[in-house]
Amino acid sequence: MTKAEAYVNAWRLGFKGDYSLVDKMYHPKYRATQKNINVEVDLDADKIVVSTISEYVTPGPVRVIFENDDFLLFERYFKSTLAETPAFNLGMTAVTYLDGQIITQETFTERDLPDPSEGQDWNWEDYE
Repeated sequence: MTKAEAYVNAWRLGFKGDYSLVDKMYHPKYRATQKNINVEVDLDADKIVVSTISEYVTPGPVRVIFENDDFLLFERYFKSTLAETPAFNLGMTAVTYLDGQIITQETFTERDLPDPSEGQDWNWEDYE
């Protein structure tokens, strides 16, 4: 299993409230910076965010841009139903590894896109 597949599988379960695989993937010293508010977070904070939004956000397909033993870069679409009309975003996530576990990650997001599933061979129900 690739690092990207492991990441996607772990967080798929995480969005359903099961963090068992997530906990195994992250280094005890993991930290990330929330760029929009310039606050450092740890894995527990990431889990709180996911548990808060999981009812309203559907992670979509992933496209791996680069992957090796120390680094993973991928993009992923998200559908949000927080508002009356669904919103679509694209996140680009950079993950670094230490001793085979995630030590840092950053996600940059492009917001308010047209529905990326239109005209494609996938739909959002495939990811719910």
